[in-house]
Amino acid sequence: MPWGLLYEAVARIALDIDSTLHHYWDLLQRVVRERYGLDLPYEEQRDWGITAIERDALIHCVEETHSDDNIAAGVPYPGAVEAVRAWHRNGHWIHVTSHRRRSTAAATVAWLESIGMPFDDLYCSFDKVSRCVELGIHVLVDDSPVNILRARDAGIVAATIVHPWNEELVERDGVIGARDWDGLRERLDPLLERIGLDD
Repeated sequence: MPWGLLYEAVARIALDIDSTLHHYWDLLQRVVRERYGLDLPYEEQRDWGITAIERDALIHCVEETHSDDNIAAGVPYPGAVEAVRAWHRNGHWIHVTSHRRRSTAAATVAWLESIGMPFDDLYCSFDKVSRCVELGIHVLVDDSPVNILRARDAGIVAATIVHPWNEELVERDGVIGARDWDGLRERLDPLLERIGLDD
């Protein structure tokens, strides 16, 4: 028996939060509308740049979406928590990573605990891919085209829930994607089972 078969396959999985674990766009759209009277239709967000609003204004809106109350109100996508629970139960290591200020970490931990999602590590920062490389992450699930491409270039398997701004990347250059978490789990499970055996 090969040496690797004596051990359970263990993958190191990094998970983004906004637009990955829960539908974030409705919240951002509401905050922008309330503050500036602008509409940001989800279906029209065909690239990563949001040009309908000035950058500084957008940053303030994003920070508001990451208030303690807004974080606590997040509703996970159907199947997301169940998928992560199953991965964790199978011995895979779960790293949650988000482009949030470090001051949001306590509220983020409270939210993850409230939805019953297991995790081994949380990192709130603005350079998640570099941190993933440091941690030896095998798979990054993220909606950002920038992070998807950076992860792929670093040798990390990139996966995503498909959105208008990232759908062109899916199925191209090894990017794994699905419209929902059940589909994503179905596509990732066989890969996760192989990772520990290939190392």
